[in-house]
Amino acid sequence: AWDRPNGLHIERVRTPLGVIGVIYESRPNVTADAGALCLKAGNPVILRGGSDSLNSSSAIHACMVEGLKAAGLPEDAIQLVPTTDRAAVGEMLKGLSGNLDVIIPRGGKSLVGRVQTEARVPVFAHLEGICHLYIDRSADLDMAVKIAVNAKMRRTGVCGAAETLLVDRAVASTHLVPILEALRAAGCEIHADTEVMKAFAEASPATDADWLTEYLDAIIAVKLVDGVGEAIEHIETFSSHHTEAIIAEDAKAVERFFNEIDSAILLHNASTQFADGGEFGMGAEIGIATGKMHARGPVGVEQLTSFKYRVRGSGQVRP
Repeated sequence: AWDRPNGLHIERVRTPLGVIGVIYESRPNVTADAGALCLKAGNPVILRGGSDSLNSSSAIHACMVEGLKAAGLPEDAIQLVPTTDRAAVGEMLKGLSGNLDVIIPRGGKSLVGRVQTEARVPVFAHLEGICHLYIDRSADLDMAVKIAVNAKMRRTGVCGAAETLLVDRAVASTHLVPILEALRAAGCEIHADTEVMKAFAEASPATDADWLTEYLDAIIAVKLVDGVGEAIEHIETFSSHHTEAIIAEDAKAVERFFNEIDSAILLHNASTQFADGGEFGMGAEIGIATGKMHARGPVGVEQLTSFKYRVRGSGQVRP
């Protein structure tokens, strides 16, 4: 809140977004996660889960309805679509005759792609997490090894897992092989460009498709680049604008990396696996949004709200 010289007192206050539709696939825990987050932000929610988890989602939803009753809240604040008919998704994407304000998809590339293509209401979504880790010429070798292994191998199936490793050609002779050996020892398959293949014979040759692939598996694509400039160029060409990290001690290289890359999350000397609302201290999240409007990055309670201005006067008129 703030006061203007003319005596007006202005407040910016958070407001719910409205009715949120959440479309997800096999994980029934999303029923509880999304229902609770939307409710905490003051939004009614309509949940549409996948066919594989309908019974589990229905049981979880029934428990949540009992909780709403016990708390004296409207039972319809959290609703579950009771059918697996794909036509239900189509109706949600149309906005349910103006009754949906936002749609959040949780699932694989095909589901998210369909929602982004067909939705007639705003969408909070990321299509995929093609995340990059860049090892600068100023990087500490021990740190680079530790972070590379964690960024790729801690959990390979999460959207914050590193999928491409870029190494500054200036430190290829000192940093490249130790990093790749540590990744291989951890069980990671290496897909490499021609230069990397010469230095690390255990790698497989990378194809053009590798730079555009979200593996979600123990596989990483590796390429040598001429410094931070070429790393930025590669990332801006192939990234899904989810999460990118730089390992460096050179402050100028870090600032250039941060200023010239347009991704939702950028990290310095830290693993890409920190791309998570809980790790940011934001609590639970529905997902990582990679769009540019409204929410970007972890979508938690605060991101499920908008705001309005309240202006209090004492008879002021504008001259």
